[in-house]
Amino acid sequence: MCDQSVFEIFHSELVNYVIQNNETQLKNTSKTHGEDLSNLEYIGFSTGFRIIERLTRELPRFRDELDTMKFICTDFWSAIYMKQIDNLRTNHQGIYVLQDNCFRYLSKLSNTKQYLDLSPRYVTFTCGLLRGSLANLGIRSIVTAEVQTMPSCKFHIQVQRN
Repeated sequence: MCDQSVFEIFHSELVNYVIQNNETQLKNTSKTHGEDLSNLEYIGFSTGFRIIERLTRELPRFRDELDTMKFICTDFWSAIYMKQIDNLRTNHQGIYVLQDNCFRYLSKLSNTKQYLDLSPRYVTFTCGLLRGSLANLGIRSIVTAEVQTMPSCKFHIQVQRN
């Protein structure tokens, strides 16, 4: 239980650090640009790349893309968020939707409109985490998140074909 709290606090501080760093850069360059969460996504990417290395080191190769996604939804998600993903959907053409009905980083926030608008800050790291883990498994992808109601979150994964 203590590890879960530490990870949540670490994530919050990571988000705050990136946001404050962006605000400082905007003041110094006098740009009126919106939030840039690419650094947060990159940190998630490199973290996911490394985590999947440890989780799969003794596993045989996955047979196909769907097996890989099932692993992400069960073992990978459980290792990080202490629960499996609630729903996996696919159109069998490279689009996957992973739904978490009580996403860990959103569950502690209020359901008000203000926090709904700020939700991209709290899901960007996980988008990078998913993209990095899939990249290490040989699947190039674009990962986006959709939050319509708190604390539910859908992660859309579009596999990039060569």
